[in-house]
Amino acid sequence: MFEIQESRPGSDMRIAIVAARFNRFIVDQLVEGAMDALDRQQIDPESRALVWVPGAYEIPLLAQELAASGKYDAVIGLGAVIRGGTPHFDFVAGECARGLTRVSLDTGVPVAFGVLTTESIDQAVERAATDAANKGFDVAMASMDMGQTLRDVGAHLVGLPGCWRARDITNPVAAHAGVRCRPSTSG
Repeated sequence: MFEIQESRPGSDMRIAIVAARFNRFIVDQLVEGAMDALDRQQIDPESRALVWVPGAYEIPLLAQELAASGKYDAVIGLGAVIRGGTPHFDFVAGECARGLTRVSLDTGVPVAFGVLTTESIDQAVERAATDAANKGFDVAMASMDMGQTLRDVGAHLVGLPGCWRARDITNPVAAHAGVRCRPSTSG
């Protein structure tokens, strides 16, 4: 039986972060938390990208560009959307979440949702704290876990009868992508 319970990311992973400038006093702490997670996993600083965009609504477009490039094992979206007195919060937070999910499903690259959606500034500060509660740290760890899991599953699938790489992938960073298998005709 093939089973992956937990994947330990290799230090050769390449990670991109897309961060929103809006509410930057919060997002800076999320970026710091994410970088701490990458440091702890010994991800080479040269294997990281950090791209700043105006706000959370713009994160999915840049995440799509980075994920589709084939240069990154995972992309992390970081931002902070704090509820105000208008429905603007619902539109921005919802579209950002939908957009990042679509990018991940369309590209096959894990895209982590690290956009805080809070009722108040106090809640955002609490979730971006520079301690164990930092959500930037949490989503960076999850993105590396998913990136490595996809690598592991891809390596397993290629070894099965009827499975092959859909395209010649010479970039080892994108080695998890493009595995295809013929449907079984037995049974």
